[in-house]
Amino acid sequence: MTIQLYGIPNCDTVKKARKWCDKNSVEYTFHDYKKEGVDASNLERWADSVSWEALLNRRGTTFRKLDNADKADMTREKAIGLMLEHPSMIKRPVAEHSDGARVLVGFADSEWENAFC
Repeated sequence: MTIQLYGIPNCDTVKKARKWCDKNSVEYTFHDYKKEGVDASNLERWADSVSWEALLNRRGTTFRKLDNADKADMTREKAIGLMLEHPSMIKRPVAEHSDGARVLVGFADSEWENAFC
């Protein structure tokens, strides 16, 4: 099985996820969405799978620095637009089965074990 792993390489949580994949012999392709960007179609698919609320990183610096008007009245469309404009606002990592059947956001050892082992 191969997974597509999306994130930012210097993120500690992404580093943990990559280390976990290596330790558990889970093959992955890494996509650095800060350098390579992220497609709207991916964000739409992930939002359908896990919800836009789970994807949006409200705790990060980028979100906290937004104007209050940008943070107010958040909707799915508004959140996806902000994540397209500021990929660092996507919670990390996002892991997706190569067939797109399963999407995980964030890293939890037990959750990943159930999904990928």
